[in-house]
Amino acid sequence: MRLKIAVLAGDGIGPEIMEQGVAVTRAVARRFGHDVELREAACGAHAIDLTGDPFPEETFKICMESDAVLFGAVGDPKYDNNPAAKVRPEQGLLAMRKKLGLFANIRPVQTFDCLIHKSPLKDDIVRGADFICIRELTGGMYFGPQKEGDDEAYDTNLYTRIEVERILRVGYSYAQARNKHLTVVDKANILASSRLWRRVAMEMMKEYPDVTTDFMYVDNASMRIIQDPRYFDVIVTENTFGDILTDESSCITGSMGLLPSASIGEHTPVFEPVHGSWPQGKGLNIANPLAQILSAAMMFEHLGLKDEGAVIRSAVQASLDANVHTPEIRVEGAPHYGTKEVGRWITDYIERETT
Repeated sequence: MRLKIAVLAGDGIGPEIMEQGVAVTRAVARRFGHDVELREAACGAHAIDLTGDPFPEETFKICMESDAVLFGAVGDPKYDNNPAAKVRPEQGLLAMRKKLGLFANIRPVQTFDCLIHKSPLKDDIVRGADFICIRELTGGMYFGPQKEGDDEAYDTNLYTRIEVERILRVGYSYAQARNKHLTVVDKANILASSRLWRRVAMEMMKEYPDVTTDFMYVDNASMRIIQDPRYFDVIVTENTFGDILTDESSCITGSMGLLPSASIGEHTPVFEPVHGSWPQGKGLNIANPLAQILSAAMMFEHLGLKDEGAVIRSAVQASLDANVHTPEIRVEGAPHYGTKEVGRWITDYIERETT
């Protein structure tokens, strides 16, 4: 199979973890006989430095011409610490989502038995947790009308019925393929936008009688994720709530470096780790590449190549079982591995299994 993959490494640790994601992608392509063309493109602070635009038109063109996008991370302290900056790396991420029509962000949250001890939650609470957060990605406060002044500022949490319906359909499709339980998270007791979400969901739930639909206020959901994560199967929610809940959910596994994500919609899908650019770790060979590598697994699976994705997941699990860990999840007394060493171990494992 011939595949065109756009590679947007971005900023901070992005290029380091992307190097390992690309190496694993190439190893899988060799194993299964695929012809994969990988095209690099600039985004984020790197793109601002090159062109003044965090998501240049050339990058957009490469994304549109590709079957999928492997994305790293964007963000740089020189923009974070400058409130007056007119252009920011994160604007490139928002522009990519909008231009590619990526309205649904899919974030699996799953524990690994060999790393339960790294979770801040107790074993009997977290073991076996396995759910998906589906976040609406192109509406709400991140894209609504806003004003910023010295004495007054506002953001508008704007949603239309069409936007709510389409993300709910994604949620129901995932719930039907899993354990048939969908939790719609909102703040309908306070927010008009949330009341629209709830009205639309209550209308649509009649179309999916095989799925148990329940509703939960966002403050209750944030507490329930910590107290009883195994309650959830599929969560669907709006942009701002989803941003917060998915980061909270990441702590369940013990490291954000273990969680991949997919953003899907109208055009080319994007696959990326849930963590940020972590500029403090740049160049130190300590960043965990597993989320980037597992994002490649999600990419293959989305393209209908289930066996290819399974091979990557098997290799990652084997690396965890063998205590091939970067520092933040390293088991006491185990050997030290860096970003490159973990990536090389997984790549070698995939190639060894071929012979």
